[in-house]
Amino acid sequence: MKTKAFILLLIISISSFSFVPDLIDGISTAIRSGNPKNISKYFIENIDLKVIEQEDVYSKQQAEMILKDFFDRHPVKAFTIAHKSEPKSGSQYVIGKLETNKGKFQIYFLLKTTGSNTLIQQFRIETQNE
Repeated sequence: MKTKAFILLLIISISSFSFVPDLIDGISTAIRSGNPKNISKYFIENIDLKVIEQEDVYSKQQAEMILKDFFDRHPVKAFTIAHKSEPKSGSQYVIGKLETNKGKFQIYFLLKTTGSNTLIQQFRIETQNE
């Protein structure tokens, strides 16, 4: 009986760790598409958002509109992940490089796990210092 419980616990633990890489892949694909609706589906309800000089805590819907404006003005050419932290205490951050028709940017997002949900708590698009 203890063996079955241990195996079940092990499977649950492994499946929760494998979820975050799939989530990061989904977010990366959404960024590459430049589609704010696909990106914002990963946001918490009130997200800490910075897009170049515009920074505040916005509702998910407001953040989507801000991203729409950005991607309308900066069509995506490429997005690559430069660095991922190890998951720690229910959070993980990702830094990526975004290339658009109008310049290069750095994207940073912070994932937080609450219960069984892992969502983006902070999302930043900043000009890339070269």
